Amino acid sequence: MLQQIKESANFIKDITRFSPDIGIILGTGLGGLVSEIEIEFSIPYNEIPHFPLSTVEGHSGRLILGKLGGKTVIAMQGRFHFYEGYSIEKVTFPVRVMKFLGVKKLIVSNASGGVNPNYEVGDLMILEDHICLIPNPLIGVNLDELGPRFPDMSQPYDHNMIKIAEQIASDNNLPIQKGVYVALTGPTLETPAEYKYMRIIGGDTVGMSTAPEVIIARHMDIPCFAISVITDLGVEGKIKKITHEEIQKVSEYAEPKLTLIIKELISKI
Repeated sequence: MLQQIKESANFIKDITRFSPDIGIILGTGLGGLVSEIEIEFSIPYNEIPHFPLSTVEGHSGRLILGKLGGKTVIAMQGRFHFYEGYSIEKVTFPVRVMKFLGVKKLIVSNASGGVNPNYEVGDLMILEDHICLIPNPLIGVNLDELGPRFPDMSQPYDHNMIKIAEQIASDNNLPIQKGVYVALTGPTLETPAEYKYMRIIGGDTVGMSTAPEVIIARHMDIPCFAISVITDLGVEGKIKKITHEEIQKVSEYAEPKLTLIIKELISKI
């Protein structure tokens, strides 16, 4: 795997001569942040050696390199999921490549279902912690060049970036939640009993991504910030039939708020 990571990173370096400071992973329906980036390079995933391809609607499948908030950034416009049939190592492969390109901080967004009864559709939630019920991406032989065998996860999400994001939301009169994200494999949306279980074990939202990517980033000592758009509710009495298209619509509606927070956050870190 290490050789493949280096080959992917070297390919990107050779054609761009670009050294990004901040990595960004954009979730379902949240790719519009790209319009705020001063794009210098746009590379389809299928042109990058060893990169998987996005197969989910709402995930464009391009690597964007440019400037945002005065910083050099590399953004994944479309991510990969375990439910697409990729190995968990392949799902998180781009985060490894980001490290070899020089990324020093990672910002992640996602669409998720709210199981906290105080949440409403369209809310934004900053992740304080997560519960990962997707297979751990570090299972297998550890590569010491990437990180330690037993990485500490006492602070998966960077406290300083959380504090800055909270202040940005306050300054712009944007309501913000903070909570725990539960990562499941999908692709089925949860049953009422599963939603209830997620709440019992300490979750505030549930989704199908983010935690494995953050685990890989922390393994390589990259500080992380993550934020969810609440696209539906898994709260007793509020559970409704939902489609992926409806999730996309809610994400797109909430996107301007999320874009403002991420852009301002990048400018301040």
